[in-house]
Amino acid sequence: MHGIKLKSANQSTHVPAGSGASITVTGLSKVFPVPGGEVRAVGPLDLHIERGEFVSVIGPSGCGKSTTMLMVAGLLPRSTGMIAIDDRPLAGPITDIGIVFQNHLLLEFRTAMANVMLQQQIRGLNRQALREDAEALFAKLGLKGAEDRYPAQLSGGMRQRVSIARALVHQPSMLLMDEPFGALDAISRTQIRHDLELLWLEQRMTVMFITHSIDEAIGLSDRVLVMSQSPGQIVEEIVIDLPRPRPAHLGEYPQFADYANRIYSTFEKLGVYRFK
Repeated sequence: MHGIKLKSANQSTHVPAGSGASITVTGLSKVFPVPGGEVRAVGPLDLHIERGEFVSVIGPSGCGKSTTMLMVAGLLPRSTGMIAIDDRPLAGPITDIGIVFQNHLLLEFRTAMANVMLQQQIRGLNRQALREDAEALFAKLGLKGAEDRYPAQLSGGMRQRVSIARALVHQPSMLLMDEPFGALDAISRTQIRHDLELLWLEQRMTVMFITHSIDEAIGLSDRVLVMSQSPGQIVEEIVIDLPRPRPAHLGEYPQFADYANRIYSTFEKLGVYRFK
């Protein structure tokens, strides 16, 4: 990752829509001031995600996963280090991006479709074209018939599906997801995981997926990056070589247990787990 020739930075970072963007992070850290001193929450941390790659970041609570994601998005200033999107130094919030948080963050006074169509209003996109794309996403995410319902009339799983549709309707180059399925039941998580994988296979945007779930990380990713306790650093990289699309029950692959054991073993070495 070192020695990369960087293109000039703009006030905001934009990458071509519909094509994945690479993410390069070098020496990244975040320090927060506290009474009597400061606390280092992240880093120093290095990582690289190729264009169109699906990468999960997994680690214990409080290790700085979400903080790292917010810095990559340009929504939180970094203390030290470099972030580059498609070899361009990050100089502000990324414009061509979709973000999904654990909380759906839908506007309660807008219908499901109106929430998704916010992208058209914010970005000044063609309304008819975006509406057609939104309708296609509703069908692919199992939301057909829910277009005119308000968030309070939807289940937790459906609200999160609307949130995903809102993040993808403008076909961003990057999708950042912070524990997006954390509040859902196991059945809903499995189905949405499958639907997300199919959408990613179709659009091939670059995905940075923050999770606590080893099953989700293995089930979705090309690579899994394991973070240490705070201040978080990348301590293990696991390449996931499983056929796609992947089944609901990953246990049918012998390799799945090997991948899971590597992650558990890393957490044991870090003292996150104490099984003995």
